Amino acid sequence: MAEKQVDARGLSCPEPVLLSKRAIGAIEAGSVEVLVDTVTAKENVTRMARSQGCSVRAEQQGEDFLLTLVKGAGGQPVAEPNATN
Repeated sequence: MAEKQVDARGLSCPEPVLLSKRAIGAIEAGSVEVLVDTVTAKENVTRMARSQGCSVRAEQQGEDFLLTLVKGAGGQPVAEPNATN
């Protein structure tokens, strides 16, 4: 299970990005799960997370998207074996 979870459904950008950035900034390594409800939020959070050195896995859950942002030790990027946009 993720160390942190962010439910950003119903929020307008840039709020999902800001909440996600705060959550990954609060951990040294590990994962953050972010739930968003628009393609735009999914794309913006994905772009921000990758710019912060995180790998991103996205999966659609009904009308929502679950993004798993993984931050390596020391903030280093981690491999993205099955990343989807």
